[in-house]
Amino acid sequence: MCYPALGIALTYGELDRRANRCAHMLRAYGLQRGDHFALLVENVPVFHELVWAGHNAGLYYTAISWRFRPDEIAFIVGNCGARLVFFTAQQAGLAAELRGRFPDVAFVDVTDGSFSAGYPDTPIADESRGSDMLYSSGSTGRPKGIKQVLPDAAVDGLSTMFAIYADRYGWGEDTVYLMPCPLYHSGPMRFAMAMQHVGAKLVVMEKFDAEAALALVEQQRVTHAHWVPTMLVRLLKLPADVRARYDLSSLRVIVHGAAPIAPDVKRACIDWFGPILEESYGGTEGNGLTMISSREWLDHPGSVGRPFLGAVHVLDDAGHEVLVGETGTIWFSGGPGFAYHGDPDRTAQAFDAAGRSTLGDLGHVDADGYVYLTDRRNAMAISGGVNVFPQEAENRLISHPEVADASVFGVPDDDMGEVLHAVVQPLSDGADHEALAVRLGSWCRDGLATIKCPRTYEFRDCLPRHDTGKIYARHLKEEWLARRERHS
Repeated sequence: MCYPALGIALTYGELDRRANRCAHMLRAYGLQRGDHFALLVENVPVFHELVWAGHNAGLYYTAISWRFRPDEIAFIVGNCGARLVFFTAQQAGLAAELRGRFPDVAFVDVTDGSFSAGYPDTPIADESRGSDMLYSSGSTGRPKGIKQVLPDAAVDGLSTMFAIYADRYGWGEDTVYLMPCPLYHSGPMRFAMAMQHVGAKLVVMEKFDAEAALALVEQQRVTHAHWVPTMLVRLLKLPADVRARYDLSSLRVIVHGAAPIAPDVKRACIDWFGPILEESYGGTEGNGLTMISSREWLDHPGSVGRPFLGAVHVLDDAGHEVLVGETGTIWFSGGPGFAYHGDPDRTAQAFDAAGRSTLGDLGHVDADGYVYLTDRRNAMAISGGVNVFPQEAENRLISHPEVADASVFGVPDDDMGEVLHAVVQPLSDGADHEALAVRLGSWCRDGLATIKCPRTYEFRDCLPRHDTGKIYARHLKEEWLARRERHS
């Protein structure tokens, strides 16, 4: 495992010893199997020893996004029942604020690595497999803690889902895996731990930078890169001479998921990198998984693949299966179970009487069994009595050469009930916003039905997008509604 920007390389032997010391420390604090701790830690090496300590000690561990709002973070600390919170100097101010709210929770600064000094570096006597308990991004509502039953399985070895990934992507000791995403998110954390299970070399970036990522592919001879759609967009929009500067011939697989990708963006990536993009669809809940290769995608453009874990069902609002090609809610059956911690109502809403579970996405399945996503159910706008899905407009805007990022959502309208509003980050800092809005309006109308096009635009230097690619559309919409209220 290495952190090139920090000049740090860590062998698995040293990581194991550090995780063992931390596991002994957790026992000294009184944490036993099934107990819970949390961490407010950025992409630094200590992150790995903390989660492996929890994994080996049979604990639940919650990595919290320090990009959440303070009240959301406080909610998570209280909701998950953490008895201990690890933090770094970067999060010291936040930790100090939380201490006042949670006087019975221990807070431990792990910045200098001395927090577990003096504990044995051998395994604890009662090792058992723990589990993460992570929270949804909060992009559409209050974060949900996704809890699975602690597995009755050996500490070593991949989960069923990641054994599928490893087999499909050819992971092994010769794998060099580039991870530029924040480790507090479920996908990056789980993929990173899977690399450590199989003995691969894990290359971690503190934060994503498009050109720096290409440079690392060349320097580290990266074989597998983990790039979410927003990262692929930033890579594509690098100047042509920068993109051509680096030797990317070692790349065998580019993994992407976590958020929808515009078809034009994916096609451009395949043209550049070759047919090595592998996409998957699932959630932190782990209730199902679909996968699709580049070659399959070119035959089924826009699809997120066929099911590899669990079976897919597309149901109408009455719970009946719809016909092939018809849109409904995507449900999985036969996959692992889960619950939303401390929220039985939301858990019940995610399951039906037949035991099928849903993430709340709408879509359809084609005659070949490939799944296509339309949008989140709670993102749908009803404009003039017609269901309109913002994702189509977002995809169209992001493919415009003058756009760095975009978010589209429904807002109230006296005439149509709801219309779409776009928040756009221009690629150029000096863009004429009024003229750009006109060009973007024409661009959308050229590619979409009029009702699917944003009626209004606003421009920002950056958008509140999670590093995993998910946009905080809820925050943007709340701001829009607050402005409307002030001006009414």
